[in-house]
Amino acid sequence: MALIKSISGIRGTIGGKPGENLSPLDIVKFTAAYGSWIREKNMGKVVVIGRDARISGAMVSSLVISTLNALGLDVIDLGLSTTPTVELGVVWEKAAGGIIITASHNPKEWNALKLLNHTGEFINAEDGAYILEKARKEDFSFAAVEKIGTCASNNSYLQKHIDAVLQYPLVDVDSIRKKNYRIVLDPVNSTGALFIPPLLKALGVEEVIVLNEEVNGKFAHNPEPLPENLVALSSAVQKSKASMGIAVDPDVDRLCFVCEDGSMFGEEYTLVAVADYVLAKRPGNAVSNMSSTKALKDITIKHQGLYFPSAVGEVNVVHKMKEVRAVIGGEGNGGIIVPDFHYGRDALIGIGLFLSALSHHKNGIKSFRAKYPDYFISKNKIELQQGIDVKQIFDKIKRKYKNQPLNTDDGLKIEFDSDWVHLRTSNTEPIIRIYAESNFATTANNIALRLMQDIKEFI
Repeated sequence: MALIKSISGIRGTIGGKPGENLSPLDIVKFTAAYGSWIREKNMGKVVVIGRDARISGAMVSSLVISTLNALGLDVIDLGLSTTPTVELGVVWEKAAGGIIITASHNPKEWNALKLLNHTGEFINAEDGAYILEKARKEDFSFAAVEKIGTCASNNSYLQKHIDAVLQYPLVDVDSIRKKNYRIVLDPVNSTGALFIPPLLKALGVEEVIVLNEEVNGKFAHNPEPLPENLVALSSAVQKSKASMGIAVDPDVDRLCFVCEDGSMFGEEYTLVAVADYVLAKRPGNAVSNMSSTKALKDITIKHQGLYFPSAVGEVNVVHKMKEVRAVIGGEGNGGIIVPDFHYGRDALIGIGLFLSALSHHKNGIKSFRAKYPDYFISKNKIELQQGIDVKQIFDKIKRKYKNQPLNTDDGLKIEFDSDWVHLRTSNTEPIIRIYAESNFATTANNIALRLMQDIKEFI
């Protein structure tokens, strides 16, 4: 069905033919190329791995471990884990790199290898291209029998990650505890069910109701935490008279909230609310990708900071954050990056900071949301068939809208006065994403629909 190679890793559907899907042969080939790159870097011989709960995870993990061992590398296996936990594990173990086995928000038939460098961050585009070329040429050799690597399981990282959140200076456990929150959690049958409830308890939340808590990878609904997929969570929040709902994706790097009346806080506003809290205490700059709400820019300016956009993709956001020394950043999909915690999207530190901010607000989460600008983003996508020339389509759209301000740093972004639309191919799926933002929902939807019609016409 699909095999996608990008800055977000090697991602594909399980089953089918090698080279067209994420088959066992592809898993071994790409892991061997990555492991060979690790050896060449000479940063050590330890690689940290972990996986989400998807059905193919154990199979993929065993292939990855065996391949790394066959190269003479030692593996520390965190088992069922989260993307941010593995990122932290690389740093804390002083490892040479890491592999996270997860396809993030993709459905259950997908899996992926997310590749980390020795700082626990996603490898950059140059290194990614080098590894892909190594895989294409099958340019790797395996270790002699007496030099085969080892594998050690380590199940201590759940508690280590939680402890790190509790010790972060801006996480106010006392204030959270005093609020006596009742929270409904939807971890969509993945590792959030293992990590988030103990985190909430440690933060002083005594009442936690968990939906879809069986950790089996058989996602009860589409695992992307979008409003249309959180209907059951919304209903459960209202039914149980909860303070709020929390949803994470299968690898726990995206975070969104549901208000006490069942309405969506808005995944775009997870970062906005956390940034407002952080910037009030630590003035500085902020970064988000150019598909994210302009509300973050408003908040940053309010705190006398500078806002900078980046291309989409965690590695691009991190690069820009380092360049401008941002104190907070992330993506509008609910991904929070707190640089002095670690340079990775992390729902656990996001929860700690969000609840800290909310606990200092007199009323509930619905009232808290009303503090922020009310912009609307219309998020849409068009599936791509093989052979479609996206560059040619975008060139035609550029010509059609040549009188508008255009940005081609990442796909195509078109500005219409205070509104915008961003078109780009996804790093994780064979689709074109079409995001539009306006002060009015109808306007945002109409802009997105107009551009979708343009794309279909040019296809």
